[in-house]
Amino acid sequence: MAAEGTGPTPGEYIRHHLVHLSNKKQGSIIDFSVINIDSVVVNIILGALVCFVLWLAARKVHAGVPGRFQAAVELLVEMVENQAKAVIHNATSRKLIAPLALTVFLWIFMMNFMDLLPVDLLPRLWSEYYAATGHDPHHAYLRVVPSADLSTTLGLSVSVLLLCLFYNIKIKGLGGWAHELVSAPFGTSKNPVWAVLLGVVNFLMQMIEFIAKTVSHGMRLFGNMFAGELVFMLIALLGGYAALSLGGGLFFIGHLVAGTVWAIFHILVITLQAFIFMMLALIYLGQAHDAH
Repeated sequence: MAAEGTGPTPGEYIRHHLVHLSNKKQGSIIDFSVINIDSVVVNIILGALVCFVLWLAARKVHAGVPGRFQAAVELLVEMVENQAKAVIHNATSRKLIAPLALTVFLWIFMMNFMDLLPVDLLPRLWSEYYAATGHDPHHAYLRVVPSADLSTTLGLSVSVLLLCLFYNIKIKGLGGWAHELVSAPFGTSKNPVWAVLLGVVNFLMQMIEFIAKTVSHGMRLFGNMFAGELVFMLIALLGGYAALSLGGGLFFIGHLVAGTVWAIFHILVITLQAFIFMMLALIYLGQAHDAH
């Protein structure tokens, strides 16, 4: 941290805001023993809130002219249902997948929406609580945007992968899916040598496809939200310099304009990213229903 009596440098400020509240310090690039407590807690709270809102909408639904709340939820349900019908033609599967897709869309939207809160609001409150309990406030780490945490987004994408594997087996049978793994995309051959060679190549290509789809699915959401979080931090730094510089008034106006413009644009980004994640999940699950 900066010397006592002075504020943090821009680099220290950003580094502090990029550290998670976790159970232990990460020891390597991949460390499954590390749990980002802030992401887990915020995820649970937001997930419970989404489920409560959907339960409230279902509880208050009625025939006739709907209210604004019911109309908004009905529009969302209809939108997701139409997207599910377009890519998943099995009506039985849609009974589970469509509500799941709606929940994922709203859950990710709420995760992304946390990025619109003032950068220092919740971390500052946490820091004050940390200091009040006798701890060093410089070590009061807190990140409140779960979708800017790679462990969250990859966890979601791996969940989609597991569902894809489940529906591959359920729809095609274990034998049918195993045959597909060694016969697509390059087909097979009556020649035993070529059949074995193509089988190995097909299997490797299928594994690469599953891994690539899963990693890109999670990385896309993480990358966009992490970048958005960094931009908000830079805008917050602009506001800090406004209070210190001689041209503070001009910097402060720039801070307000930049923050407002980016926040308005970011509303579109967070909605679009939630929609893209949901659509890719539906497409991958639709592919699991189709024979190759």
